[in-house]
Amino acid sequence: MPYEMSAVTEEKCWELLEEVKDPEMPVVSMVEMGMIHQVKVSDDMVTVEVLPTFVGCPALDMMKNDISNKLKGLAGVKEINVSFVYQPPWTSDRISNEGREKLKTLGIVTPPPQQDDTWQVACPYCDSPYTHVENLFGPAACRSILYCRHCKNPFEALKPIYE
Repeated sequence: MPYEMSAVTEEKCWELLEEVKDPEMPVVSMVEMGMIHQVKVSDDMVTVEVLPTFVGCPALDMMKNDISNKLKGLAGVKEINVSFVYQPPWTSDRISNEGREKLKTLGIVTPPPQQDDTWQVACPYCDSPYTHVENLFGPAACRSILYCRHCKNPFEALKPIYE
């Protein structure tokens, strides 16, 4: 159902994009992941620039379709352009605090904001620091599998990507 007939605004677009989920981690939106870089509205055209978490992400077509389908409901929009940009590069610092909390509920730990110290990964289930990497390569290129020695649960961690 189309939205009200008033002019399309960037604010309306951002509001709708909050509902577009990351295809590989659907508990969090692409906005919360910091993947939506820019939204521009010009007359009846909306342009969205997306920062993929990895250059070779296999879900790019799915993201593009999900964004386009979500924005098609805006009255007055005749054209939607979704492009993937790599400058500035996506970094794990772009994940919002709300996004970090939502990922934790899935058992996925996020890296802390950029820092000089070594990242100590605490278990998302029991908060124990007694964890170790089981496999550097997880179910997606951006994640690793870890194991908690305290509660004996495996969990995932997003790999830190900093500028």
